[in-house]
Amino acid sequence: MTMPPEGAPSFRLQGKVAIVTGAAGLLGREHCLALSEAGACVVGVDQALEGARETAYDVTRRTGGETMAARADVTDPVSLGRARDDVLARFGRIDVLVNNAAINDMVEKRHGAAVPFEEHPLADWRHTLDVNVTGTFLCCQTLGAHMAQRGSGSIVNIASTYGIVAPNQSLYRDSTGLQTMYKSAAYSTSKGAVLSLTRHLAAYWGARGVRVNALSPGGVRNGQDDGFVARYAERTPLGRMANSNDYRGAIVFLASDASSYLTGANIVVDGGFTIW
Repeated sequence: MTMPPEGAPSFRLQGKVAIVTGAAGLLGREHCLALSEAGACVVGVDQALEGARETAYDVTRRTGGETMAARADVTDPVSLGRARDDVLARFGRIDVLVNNAAINDMVEKRHGAAVPFEEHPLADWRHTLDVNVTGTFLCCQTLGAHMAQRGSGSIVNIASTYGIVAPNQSLYRDSTGLQTMYKSAAYSTSKGAVLSLTRHLAAYWGARGVRVNALSPGGVRNGQDDGFVARYAERTPLGRMANSNDYRGAIVFLASDASSYLTGANIVVDGGFTIW
């Protein structure tokens, strides 16, 4: 087991190689940027290679840091194995893994109306759990195993406030009282499972120098209608939804030696949403 360095813990990530899955998404881009700003070489992984390349290019342009783009389907171990081998061929190591890839399925967009739990399609349930839970499992198994072999590393699993508390379905009613959508049980269940997997792996890999923690973000403002934004803000002590860059500090903290004595934890960054 690698012993931590003496002295004050550092938030810097110079010399570290960090992989972020779902790198083409809203928060994936922010996670990549935060890690690069802290000094890491960042590998953006996404099922859409062009999206991963755009993220890598933008991060390098903004920070001057070294980046790499890779394509992988998080539900496909062969695809993940190829990405791992490509990263190791270029950098020779993996120090940080941010399991960000996930789906927040909007079933209503396919069915044209709000879909209550009683009518939630089984195929949609299975797909959400496959991506959000099995995808996290396979990334940890394929990429985290390398960290365990080396004897050091930090894994950050992106969970959600809805893995901690149940969705308040009234948030999704418009000003007339119409239920425009239901937050699905599949999403909440998947994020609760991610928290359980985080604790399992923290215990399993702790003696091998790999820390495994979760970050549970709150709702992020991203083009929602004004009514929803106002309802969400009213239920949040800080009085607003998150901006996409509100999670940068937490990501760097969990990835870096600043959190060297933290494992199996869930860092909740939600403006206080879950305390009410």
